[in-house]
Amino acid sequence: MSFQDVVGQAEIKQRLLTEVNEGRIAHALLFSGNEGTGKFPLAMAYARYLQCHDRTASDACGVCPSCVQMSKLVHPDVHFVFPIVKKAKKDCCDDYLPERRRFVLANPNFNLEEWSNEMAAENTQPLIPVKESDELIRKLSLKSVEGGFKVIILWLPEKLNEASANKLLKLLEEPPAQTVFILITEAVDSILATILSRTQRIHLRPIAEADIDVALQTKYGILPAESRRIAHAAGGNFIRALESIQLNADREIFFELFVRLMRLSYARKVKEMKQWSEEVAGMGRERQKNFLTYCQHLLRENFIYNLHAPELTFMTEDEEQFSTRFAPFINERNVQGIMHELTEAAVHIGQNVHAKMVFFDFALKMIVLLKHN
Repeated sequence: MSFQDVVGQAEIKQRLLTEVNEGRIAHALLFSGNEGTGKFPLAMAYARYLQCHDRTASDACGVCPSCVQMSKLVHPDVHFVFPIVKKAKKDCCDDYLPERRRFVLANPNFNLEEWSNEMAAENTQPLIPVKESDELIRKLSLKSVEGGFKVIILWLPEKLNEASANKLLKLLEEPPAQTVFILITEAVDSILATILSRTQRIHLRPIAEADIDVALQTKYGILPAESRRIAHAAGGNFIRALESIQLNADREIFFELFVRLMRLSYARKVKEMKQWSEEVAGMGRERQKNFLTYCQHLLRENFIYNLHAPELTFMTEDEEQFSTRFAPFINERNVQGIMHELTEAAVHIGQNVHAKMVFFDFALKMIVLLKHN
């Protein structure tokens, strides 16, 4: 991951480049911002630039031994700290490195839920254990293998428990020479104030819609009309944009399921609604969550469709044709109620509640909600 691979954030990239080239390298940076703003890719690009043997004014060279090692996430002087779930023979970050490397190399834009799924965390909350702070102290006590910087990329310091946070604080107060900490957070208020005071905070704003649009076309081959729709719906969150690409593969199936449920609910065909819920329950948890996300999207689009402002809606031809008949049933009296039920269903699916019960319950509630028009 180089600076050129980071989507948007041109101003911050230039700031980091300038500081390195002028020798003003902070010993501890804190990248903050909402999900999907490119914090982790930016941290990776910065670490690569620091370690590069032949960096240019605008990026790492990409071909020196250090860059090759960074491309494989095996640089001996770049260490990763991240939330984990403790399992047999897995109680620190290094135990998860093989999985972590595969995961990050496949897609450096991700969130905690995706990483939790990769670890098969189920209902266990990932945390950064105390042992990890001890491991960090040990690693930083050793000399740099390559003779340059030692870089620590700490993803989600808000997941440190109190003991771990206090040990990190001591490292930040008296950092070893040639050591750079890069902390990446989405919850600044959950980090110890004493840690915040010892970092240089860089806040990343939502990525510009135009930057997401270009990235989708150039990196993922999305056609312009579709990339514009996805970029607009993403709201500055590149992870959400990538989720939309995956969602498009199932879009036709999800559309048919949504239309069928609305018609069955309006007609109060309970027996068929039960069969519908059993069908959705057989799709698997991830696709079920994607389906609920799609339902929320289509619900918003139908509500906005009533405003008769085409520039504000982003639907396929089939979806728009359906909306000409369905949109009048979605209004200020029921839109919040339906959205609430979709959100509750998503939470329950994430908690491994029985899927047939979740979707049948949602379907039954739609009978009442659709009548509020």
